[in-house]
Amino acid sequence: MTKSVTGCLFQVLTLCCAVVVLLPPCSAEDVRIVDGDMRIHAPAGDSEIVITTTSRLAGAIHSLMWNHKEFINSADHGRQLQSASNLNVGDDGLAAETFNPTEAGSRRDGAGSQSSSRLLHKIAIGNRLQTCTQMAFWLAPDEKSGGLPAKNTTILSNHLLTKRVRIGYRDLPHVIQYDVTFGLPVDERHTLVVFEVLTGYMPPEFSSFKTFNPKTEQLEPLSDGPGEQALPIVLATEDGQYAMGCYSPDQFGTTWNGPSYGRFKFQRERVVKWNCVFRNRATTAVPPGDYSFRVFVVVGDEEIVRDSLARLHQIHAATGP
Repeated sequence: MTKSVTGCLFQVLTLCCAVVVLLPPCSAEDVRIVDGDMRIHAPAGDSEIVITTTSRLAGAIHSLMWNHKEFINSADHGRQLQSASNLNVGDDGLAAETFNPTEAGSRRDGAGSQSSSRLLHKIAIGNRLQTCTQMAFWLAPDEKSGGLPAKNTTILSNHLLTKRVRIGYRDLPHVIQYDVTFGLPVDERHTLVVFEVLTGYMPPEFSSFKTFNPKTEQLEPLSDGPGEQALPIVLATEDGQYAMGCYSPDQFGTTWNGPSYGRFKFQRERVVKWNCVFRNRATTAVPPGDYSFRVFVVVGDEEIVRDSLARLHQIHAATGP
């Protein structure tokens, strides 16, 4: 693995996880390998929601189950419930996945047992988990995406991702509160940043695509895209017994666009996907620092998901983000 960090990664971790302990300098080889195998769970209706992360994916979410049903199609190191960012470099335009830090790992990791991303920190207790990850670039320096060469010169990026996940929100047991912070490093310059705050790759039987209309508080039919829109998206099985939706209450300033919700159906790969995206464009550069977002993932049958999305919209329409 190419090393892109000098000095101690635990010092990076102090920024990521708000630890105020000064540590002596050390090399990248001294970094302790953090076991990424975690499991959290909580009751949801007559069943429970169970979330599992793995060391194979550097602590990214490998599995989400409810009522004996798997909601995630975790195949390579991209098909998870996870976060990523996509950025231009200098004054270049945004080009495919050519500068694409990804939580679970890189394309070259494939279906292998290890991740190019590096898990720096973890906590799992009851219905909550927290991780801090140094993300790998999706492409290795000698790879291409869409016929375009990678712009990164290392496999491991200097981009940090912190996530805090909690099953249950207020009196809504089928809602998962998902807080994500992206750390943009100080030694890079980007004028366009796309934060894929969260994406869910799901098994192909979730073939019924719906959108949640906050005016009617109903789910309405939607094509399988691909496409992006301002209204939340729900993917469900044809019988409506299992469904997953996503909603973000976040609103930001004039340089921001989002939340925007995308949906995709990959016929050959036999997988479907939704995501929640925010974009930031700057004239000179998007400032380095931490960018935090809140997303709610809703799991249940179609009616439970519809009702939970309606409740979330009511709560945040009244209180604001």
